[in-house]
Amino acid sequence: MSTNSRTALRICPLCEATCGLTLTIEGTSVTGARGDREDVFSQGFICPKGAAFGGLDADPDRLRTPLIRTDGVLREASWEEAFDTIAARVPALVEEHGPQSVGVVLGNPNVHTMAGALYPPLLLKTLRTRNVFTASTLDQMPKHVASGLLFGDAQAIAVPDLDRTDHLLLIGANPLESNGSLCTAPDFPGKLKALRRRGGTLTVIDPRRTRTARLADRHLAIRPGADALLLAALAHVLIEEKLADPGPLADHLEGLGELTEALADFTPEAVAASCDIDADTIRTLSRELAAAPTAAVYGRIGSCTVEHGTLASWLVDVLNILTGNLDRPGGALFPLSATARAPRPPAPGKGFTLGRWASRVSGHPEAKGELPITALSEEIETPGEGRIRALLVLAANPVLSAPDGDRLDRALGEGLDFMVSVDPYLNETSRHADVVLPPPPPSQSAHFDFAFNSLSVRNQVRYSRPAVPLEAGRMDESEIHARLVLAVGGMHGAPPHTVDDLVIDTALTAAGAPKELAAELSGTSGPERRLDLMLRLGPYDLTLDRLLAHPHGIDLGPLEPRVPHILKTRSGRIELFPAPIAADLPRLRRALDGERAGLVLVGRRHLRSNNSWMHNVAALSGGSNVCTLQIHPEDAARIGLADGATARIKAAGGEVEAPAEVTDAVREGVVSLPHGWGHSRPGTRMSVASATPGVNVNQLLDGTLLDPLSGTAVLNAVPVSVTAIG
Repeated sequence: MSTNSRTALRICPLCEATCGLTLTIEGTSVTGARGDREDVFSQGFICPKGAAFGGLDADPDRLRTPLIRTDGVLREASWEEAFDTIAARVPALVEEHGPQSVGVVLGNPNVHTMAGALYPPLLLKTLRTRNVFTASTLDQMPKHVASGLLFGDAQAIAVPDLDRTDHLLLIGANPLESNGSLCTAPDFPGKLKALRRRGGTLTVIDPRRTRTARLADRHLAIRPGADALLLAALAHVLIEEKLADPGPLADHLEGLGELTEALADFTPEAVAASCDIDADTIRTLSRELAAAPTAAVYGRIGSCTVEHGTLASWLVDVLNILTGNLDRPGGALFPLSATARAPRPPAPGKGFTLGRWASRVSGHPEAKGELPITALSEEIETPGEGRIRALLVLAANPVLSAPDGDRLDRALGEGLDFMVSVDPYLNETSRHADVVLPPPPPSQSAHFDFAFNSLSVRNQVRYSRPAVPLEAGRMDESEIHARLVLAVGGMHGAPPHTVDDLVIDTALTAAGAPKELAAELSGTSGPERRLDLMLRLGPYDLTLDRLLAHPHGIDLGPLEPRVPHILKTRSGRIELFPAPIAADLPRLRRALDGERAGLVLVGRRHLRSNNSWMHNVAALSGGSNVCTLQIHPEDAARIGLADGATARIKAAGGEVEAPAEVTDAVREGVVSLPHGWGHSRPGTRMSVASATPGVNVNQLLDGTLLDPLSGTAVLNAVPVSVTAIG
């Protein structure tokens, strides 16, 4: 380290693990990153993404100033000109065509920044639009819907107690590559190895022999899309063999009798052929779950982005409930974030309702206030009252991340009157914008994990101030969002802190706290003052000053039981067999007799990638992070496809070509393409990504296949045909 170097602490914003980093900084440049060994949560763990923090931070392709479209061409502009343009266009469109003429798209990176967590809710409230589309209907909405129906709160998601469980069953999850999802756990690999060392059992159910599966005691290569059938059979065995014992939860349950009757047909023998898992193995799995001192079932994207994703997510919690492991140390518990509302006495709530409104064209029901992102194209293209004419895209790239990107690409280019993107890159989606607002690099931004602390496997709280000063000519991301709210809301020109002051005043009123508390809040910015207020009103009696005095974080202890306090159902109980689930279960029953497709497609994740937004970092490209079609040797031989040869993959949405990777890491009858690639469209400014563009797996999908309860796109278990080229 040179004499001009210094170090700064920073929470990594590049995946859900939220590891603590120690950055090496020379001048204003990040020249290195290593794990923070004193971090109370991650304790020094780091993955390749965190180690590449400096490369992403200094990416020369990141936009430095706003862009405005003039005569069809994007040009650099001042911040004032950019917000003047937005203030002139969006309110005028709303005035002429109504609030539903504006759509909002929120991408995955929003939950990785303070600004993305704090301001979009205000933007939606200001716009009064119901045309809201997010990445949730591409990955996690089934879990939100299942939690809402069971517990009355779509945000009440139980996470596996990784440090104390004796038996962990993973279905459709590969945390050694993803670092965890809807389960915030630095060093997930280390926690799984610790489980094995203490004599615990790890079972992985996945059609691919992933890195996680290779670590397991037992790997079952399930037929893709059959997750809900298998889980239903496991629950059936618990009930049939009188192994079900909810324990203390029994006093808070309703619907167990109805559930027993509903699962009667899902015997292990009935589902075995559909799952390609024999009945004896299914019974053994169920008995082991029941016999384990503690156990947790955890399902993720592979079991969510399928035709029965909500049913699978519901059944994960059903299994944890029936075995007495929900809300139990060593089982699956509900985290308590430092910025959550302080617990209140248990009482019935408003419950959770689906379908309060529907999309204009196809009538898709909303879920958690969101419409399926697959409906975005038709909402732009189809004439009539309520057509989306203006689109605000915040940290999202749906041209790559959603099905049928070609159609959406055309809709964005031809069907909109006005579009704004908040994005650091000119990518496949933002290239269509009339105004692009680029946030600064992460080293120049403060960081607090509002979303991921509520999914953490241990209660803790950490905060990072900017590691380096904001560069001249850039605008803080929170200020960008605040000014955007003011511009679309008819308050253009008001100081950005106006937004934060209004939120603070509203929060004090809602909490019944004295307004004088606003004057006591510390912090050097509006977001810091809001964070301070949330900490003060939260469950741990914290303040921002106390948090700043602990730069490596504050450990708030292991997860603890929270039922019945977390329940917000109308009954005040866990509603084990809610009506929407009951109405959808016959569809799963029909799958018992369904025809088997030939080849089916599944996705995959890479450790050195995160969806479509990290392919422009040179240090993370190459190696295993490549876009290949994985195919089993038997299938390759039948097709006449050699390793490394080009394969043509066809499905309902189109066709793509990719090099074949012949491997027994996928089961026979399954092929796999990674998600987030396809950086070959003109007009982008992502030099590293476009040099090795790969192909967009989502172009194989036409967007018509959805999980009906959640509106989530079916991305896995999709029938495809594969041929060899040449």
